[in-house]
Amino acid sequence: MQKTVLVTGCSSGIGLESAIELQRQGFRVLAACRRPEDVARMATLGLTGIALDVDSPESVERAARAVITLTDNRLYGIFNNAGFGLYGPLTTLSRAQMEQQLSTNFFGVHQLTMLLLPAMLPHREGRIVMTSSVMGLISTPGRGAYAASKYALEAWSDALRMELRNSGICVSLIEPGPIRTRFTDNVTQGEADRPVKNPGIAARFTLGPEAVVEKVRHAFTSPRPKVRYPVTMVTHAVRLLKRLLPDRLMDKILQG
Repeated sequence: MQKTVLVTGCSSGIGLESAIELQRQGFRVLAACRRPEDVARMATLGLTGIALDVDSPESVERAARAVITLTDNRLYGIFNNAGFGLYGPLTTLSRAQMEQQLSTNFFGVHQLTMLLLPAMLPHREGRIVMTSSVMGLISTPGRGAYAASKYALEAWSDALRMELRNSGICVSLIEPGPIRTRFTDNVTQGEADRPVKNPGIAARFTLGPEAVVEKVRHAFTSPRPKVRYPVTMVTHAVRLLKRLLPDRLMDKILQG
């Protein structure tokens, strides 16, 4: 029986490339996008388009109902990939902006996953995979809002993994560093005249989306998926330095 997975944020980049790769691996892929034209485009790629705006509770509910109907209440996996970045000093960001950042990157993930778990739990198998970030491990000036959303996602995923430990459902986090996608171009800046930019040295360690897709494939197909998948040298270095260095020294490094 062909297994079905839902991938969110499929308009481009990591989501789209992962959806295509999972299809190559034999999965039936439900590809969720926010814009109607992107939903329609999924059919041309052999994917089943789903309309989903994770910032809208009503849209999440409609999408979950559609997924349950399309799968006859039997879903194998969810790749919670949709999200965006809000950059800027915290003093420049309003409560409404912070709420939208958390709504899209975290609250939508929680709502969608909880609505779809009943289509997974009875079957005693499955995968739930999240796109986190190196910013789920560290926070830097100008990226506090985005880091907060990814820190929350990391903590939530750890709790979910332990709560589902006897269910047959595995929970994994993908933690990319700098990746060549449209993400940076689509970042919302708190100060348009003083945008937060990646340091020049980051370009030397930037990888293409295929580096993430490789980890996504393993998370969905390996008999023993990993809990965390760091991607790029930046993430590997950060994980090591956080274990070795005191906080104040890490602050000096991250402040540049």
